[in-house]
Amino acid sequence: RLDSTVIDIPDIQIDIAARGEAYGFELIDRRVRTAVTPKERELAGDDGRVLSLIGLHLASGKPLAVEERLINLGAVPQAEAVDFSHLSPGHWLLEAVPWTQVENEISATAADAELSRRLGIDKGEACLVLDRRTWRGTERITTVRQTYDGTRYRLIARFDQV
Repeated sequence: RLDSTVIDIPDIQIDIAARGEAYGFELIDRRVRTAVTPKERELAGDDGRVLSLIGLHLASGKPLAVEERLINLGAVPQAEAVDFSHLSPGHWLLEAVPWTQVENEISATAADAELSRRLGIDKGEACLVLDRRTWRGTERITTVRQTYDGTRYRLIARFDQV
């Protein structure tokens, strides 16, 4: 496996608009709960509260990516009151919450039955997966998994040597 660095936080909403397509977001599931899973506890601590969001990013009305996001409500309490039914959580976070550190992990997976249904692709089709964790200082803000239809998305990073 080859590892490389990607330091930017892509904003799907802006990326889709830059391609000349109409952007849309559909919220599939929203839950506020006490952190129970290891991933939730890592984000919010043993007694912390998280906002769990599952949504679908659309480009010109077609599914592009499934988003599974956890927001640490101890770090971002105002997120609990936001109506994400048609608002990209990532776009809102980039506009409303300063961050200091990000970790991106990019991988690939084959679409299972649920991804196939949500993305409108064949089971087993290639998907690009972007897992990201974001901090403000030592405080964890959010963790997200975005799974893209691998035939409709390219992740490009450009770096200039200083």
